[in-house]
Amino acid sequence: MLAGLGLLLSGVSNRLQWLDFRSALTVFRWAAYGGIAALPLSIIGMILTRAGSTKGGFKLAAIGLIVSLVVVVIPLRWYQQVQRVPFIHDITTDLENPPPFVAVLPLRDGAPNPAEYGGPEIAEQQRQGYPDLAPLFVHAPLPRAFELALTTARAMGWEIVAAEAGEGRIEATATTFWFGFKDDVVVRILPTGTGSKIDVRSVSRVGRSDVGANAERIVAYLAGIASKGNS
Repeated sequence: MLAGLGLLLSGVSNRLQWLDFRSALTVFRWAAYGGIAALPLSIIGMILTRAGSTKGGFKLAAIGLIVSLVVVVIPLRWYQQVQRVPFIHDITTDLENPPPFVAVLPLRDGAPNPAEYGGPEIAEQQRQGYPDLAPLFVHAPLPRAFELALTTARAMGWEIVAAEAGEGRIEATATTFWFGFKDDVVVRILPTGTGSKIDVRSVSRVGRSDVGANAERIVAYLAGIASKGNS
C-alpha cells in the first residue's frame, strides 16, 4: 500500500509543484522498488492466510499482490519504452530547419532543457528512432491550413501561447496528465504550389528523455489535421 501511495504521489507531487521533477522521479523509482519487495511478501501472506482461518488476512494479502503488480508494471513499461526510443526530448518534422520558438521563450526561462535545437547529433538519433516522421502536406491554402492547425491544437487540449496567422506560426504548451510535465509545441505553416506544408516541433522543458511523448504528440496532431482536412 505504501508503494502504491508513493507511485501515485510521485506524479501528483510534481504536478502540484510539491517536489521538483528529479525528486518526484526518485519517489517514482523507490515506489517501484517497494512494489518489487512487496510482491513475494504478498504471495507469502496469501499462502499463510489461506492455510489458516484468517480470511480477512488473505483478502488483504491479495489486494497487496494486485497493488504490487500495478506498482511494478507501470515503471517497467516506462523503462521498456525508454529503451525503445531515442534518448532525446526535442522532436521535429523538419530536421534541416526546425521551427523556432518565439512567444514560448519567456515561459521556458530557467527550464533545464534549452529551446535551441541540438543540431546534427539529435537529428541523427531522431532519424534512427522515428524514420517515418515527416511534414504534413494539405491541399488547402494557407488561411485554411492555419485554421485547421489551430482548431486541432485546441482539440488536443494544448494551451495556446501564440497564433500568428500572418506568419503561419502557432505556439502552445502541452501538459502531461500524471506528472504535469510541460512540453512546448511550435507549428509552422508554409504555402506550397498545391496547398500548404505543416511542420511541427515538440520539446520537453525537463528530462533528458521524453519516453517517446513528443513524437507521439506530433503524430496524433498531424493525424488530427489530416482527418479534418479530408472531412
